[in-house]
Amino acid sequence: MFENMTEDQARQQILEEVKAYHDKFHNQEKPFKEGDRIPYASRYYGHEEMVNLVDSSLEFWLTSGRYTDKFEADFSKYLGVKYCSLVNSGSSANLLAFMALTSHLLGDRRIMPGDEVITVAAGFPTTIAPIIQYGAVPVFVDMTIPQYNIDVNALEEAVSDKTKAVMIAHTLGNPWDLGAIKEFCDKHELWLVEDNCDALGSTYTINGEEKLTGTIGDVGTSSFYPPHHMTMGEGGAVYTDNPIIHKAVRSLRDWGRDCVCPSGRDNLCGHRFDKQYGELPLGYDHKYVYSHFGYNLKATDMQAAVGCAQLEKFPTFVERRRHNFDRLLAALKGTEDKLILPEPCPNSKPSWFGFLITCKEGVDKNKVVQYIENHGVQTRMLFAGNIVKQPCFDEYRGDSSKYRVVGNLEVTDRIMNNTFWIGVYPGMTDEKLDYMAKIIKEAVEQ
Repeated sequence: MFENMTEDQARQQILEEVKAYHDKFHNQEKPFKEGDRIPYASRYYGHEEMVNLVDSSLEFWLTSGRYTDKFEADFSKYLGVKYCSLVNSGSSANLLAFMALTSHLLGDRRIMPGDEVITVAAGFPTTIAPIIQYGAVPVFVDMTIPQYNIDVNALEEAVSDKTKAVMIAHTLGNPWDLGAIKEFCDKHELWLVEDNCDALGSTYTINGEEKLTGTIGDVGTSSFYPPHHMTMGEGGAVYTDNPIIHKAVRSLRDWGRDCVCPSGRDNLCGHRFDKQYGELPLGYDHKYVYSHFGYNLKATDMQAAVGCAQLEKFPTFVERRRHNFDRLLAALKGTEDKLILPEPCPNSKPSWFGFLITCKEGVDKNKVVQYIENHGVQTRMLFAGNIVKQPCFDEYRGDSSKYRVVGNLEVTDRIMNNTFWIGVYPGMTDEKLDYMAKIIKEAVEQ
C-alpha cells in the first residue's frame, strides 16, 4: 500500500482515511425521540480530534512531546497566564496546585502540616483530598443557594492564625464571589487556589476587568475528563503567573527533580555536571537531582493531541452551554413555587457545567429524581453533598485536629438533601432540552 510513498505521504493518506472514517461512523446524530436516554454529559468532538490522535500515535513518542508543548503554549495564551503544566487528570492538577504551596521555595509562606485551608464541604473529594493527605486541616464553610458557592459572610469567622490558603471550586461553572474572596485573601496574606475544573470559560469582572476564572487567584486547575468543558479523555492542567509556584509544580509533576530539561533533552541549562546540590558530590548529574518528593503526573502526547483540537473550537462549546442553560431556565419558569432555580454570581458570566435545582419544602427530591431518571434523563447530585458525612470521614469525624467546621453547615445539608442537577453539554439539542424541562415539570407535579 505504501510501496512508492514517502513517510510523510503515507502519514497523510492515513490521516485522510481517519477523517473519512470519523465522518462516516462517528458523526451521525440520531433523531431524538421521547424516552431516549439523555446523559448529563458526553464527549463532544469532530474528525480533528481523531486525526490529531492518530497523528500523534504514528510518531509513537507516547509520553509528553510536541503536542504537549503546543497545548501548554496555546492554553496559556487562551487563559492569559504565563505558565501552564499539562497533567494526567484534574485531580492530579489539584494535588499539584496544593502541594506546590507546601514547597520550601515559598519560605515562610509555605503550607505546613497542621496549617488550615478554608474550603467547602459540598464539592468533589479531590479538591480537599490533598489537604488531608498532606496533614493540613480543611476548614469547612457553609454555602448559599441559589448560587451554590461559599458564603463569603462566614470567611472572617473561619480564619485563624493557622490559616494559610483558600481552596475551593467554582460550582458547576458558576464563579464564586472572586472580588470578596480575593480581597479577603489579600487582607490576611493567604494563598488562593481556584479549582476551575467545572468552570473553564467562565469569566468574572474584578476591578473593572473581565477575566477568566482560574486566573485571578494564585494558581488555577482544570480537568479534561470526558464530561468536562473540553476533553482529552483523561487530563488536567495547572496554571499560574507565579514563577516560583510554576517551578514547584513542574518539579512535583516530574518526579520531584530539580532539572527542567524536557523529556528527550539533556543539559538545557549547560550546567549538567558542574554544580553542587545538597550533600551530593560536586558535578552529580543534574538530571538525577531531586529537590522535592514528587510524582509522575505527566499526560501523554496523544491526550495533548486531542486537547489541541478541542481548544481550537472551545469558545463555541462555551456559547452552546450558555444557550442550553438559558433555554432550560426559560422553560422551567413557573415552577418556582416548588423548585429553586440557579442564579449566576453577580459580576460573572458562567460557562455552565450543569443546571442545579433545589426542591422546596414539601417536594420529595428522591421521588422527583427517580421520575426524571425513569424517563431517560440522567441526573447527578452536587458531588459529595456534605463530605464530612461521607464514609471517608468516618475515621476523622469529631477529631478537631483533622478538620474544622464553621457553624453547622445548614445550607450544605440542605443541598445534600434537596438538590440535584442535569446537564447542559454542547451536544444537547433544543429538542432534548425541551423534553428535559417537560419531564421535570411532570416530576414535581406527581
